[in-house]
Amino acid sequence: MANEVQQASTSLRPEIAAVDLGSNSFHMIIASDDSHGLSVIDRVREMVRLSADMDHRNRISPAAEERAFSCLANFSERLKGFSDEQVVVVGTNTLRMASNSQSFIQRAEQILGFPIEIISGIEEARLIYAGVSYSLQEDRGRRMVVDIGGGSTEVIVGDGAKLLDLESLYMGCVSYTQRFMPKGKIDKKKMKKAILAAEVELEPKIRKIKSLDIVDVIGSSGTARAIEDVVVAEGWSEGGITWPAIQKLRDAIIEAGRVENLTLSGLSEERKPVFPGGVAIMYALFQTLDVELMRISGGALREGALIELSGRRHKLDRRAETVNELLNRYHLDVEQSEQVKSTAVALFEKARRDWQFTWRNHNTLCWAAQLHEIGLTLAHSQYHKHGAYILKHMELAGFSRQEKDMLSTLVRLHRRKFDVQQVAGIPRENRAAVTRLAILLRIAVVLNRSRYQEAIPIVDFSVHERSIKLTLPGDWFESRPLTMADLEQEVMELRKGGYRLEVITTE
Repeated sequence: MANEVQQASTSLRPEIAAVDLGSNSFHMIIASDDSHGLSVIDRVREMVRLSADMDHRNRISPAAEERAFSCLANFSERLKGFSDEQVVVVGTNTLRMASNSQSFIQRAEQILGFPIEIISGIEEARLIYAGVSYSLQEDRGRRMVVDIGGGSTEVIVGDGAKLLDLESLYMGCVSYTQRFMPKGKIDKKKMKKAILAAEVELEPKIRKIKSLDIVDVIGSSGTARAIEDVVVAEGWSEGGITWPAIQKLRDAIIEAGRVENLTLSGLSEERKPVFPGGVAIMYALFQTLDVELMRISGGALREGALIELSGRRHKLDRRAETVNELLNRYHLDVEQSEQVKSTAVALFEKARRDWQFTWRNHNTLCWAAQLHEIGLTLAHSQYHKHGAYILKHMELAGFSRQEKDMLSTLVRLHRRKFDVQQVAGIPRENRAAVTRLAILLRIAVVLNRSRYQEAIPIVDFSVHERSIKLTLPGDWFESRPLTMADLEQEVMELRKGGYRLEVITTE
């Protein structure tokens, strides 16, 4: 039913949208998504500089928040009429690192009208590579993609669709300009320090990247495009970025002495304040990785997020693929996982309306049911805690930070003590749903404790606020004393969490 709801809502309108909340700029891309593929119909970009002027406690400044909220209000106007299933919003390095990111996200979601997914640096790299690959005019062979953002730099090596290495490094055009060129002052010593810091960040990755026999280097996003615009306009390159061109650009920036004195052809006023830091990072990349030429791609993170969203709509969900990969890698009992999933989904459909679940909740419950025994890989004792730890700290392709937290919490709560404090780390608006999904998963696990791989004959299941009624055939129930004992224990555990479970048997 949840999938049917999703399918019906998305079929009403063919457009989809991706919003990229970067550390320097916010981007929105809208495309038509139909049987002919993706066709971009609108792009909007605003320079927000979200990471500018962060204090010693890593807090987004009030001025940056004001710029960001104003931008999101503009985006919101363009997204009127879109449903949740048609929009994906991703947050990157600044929202990963800021100590006040949660309060920012809550306000931003209210303004924008859509949930914001915070993605890891590795997930960001994966989506960037997808966006670049989608936009390439020609495939020249094994490629390295470099994306210098406001707060982080992603370096990805791939061969066609196959990813060989993904790196997310803590250096960006905004952070490096502020750190090494404070108050806009530039000189040879400051530039050298910035380049050296970038080389130190790159050093542990150099040998591995060089061993991958890269034949094509591609730059994406604003910094790479801005550098190309300048070196071409200045006559230092006929196209792309070359090693001699980046050397001349470094020297020209040092000669300017101050950011406000930069008069480079092709450099926009809005890019100027963060340009020197981006050039320092690019110079270090060229020098340490022996790059001679970098082509520039039109695709980046937002295109990758758009492709990901399109895949979800057409049942090509990378998250589902990741779950299946984990089932195989950890040698989980697939039949048992599917049996628990089937029972959990049956309970979900009965509770969906009264507990106001969404199709997103449906997906999360399914994945948690499939992976609830992943902790057995480490040990049987306390395996629910082991499983929660694995899912929280592992890189899971396709999953945002919030989705991983929800998945981890459900696995943590699927057995033993029903500790509702475990949902404290979940955003407030999702806590009730996660708590109730955990209850459904717990009941599904108990009903399938015998591992007989048989359909559970649930006569009825109903919920209302904090009360739950489960009706089972008396003969089935009585022939399973261990299940009966577990359900009696479950009644007591849920009571501690403020929920009343009543188990009824038929004659």
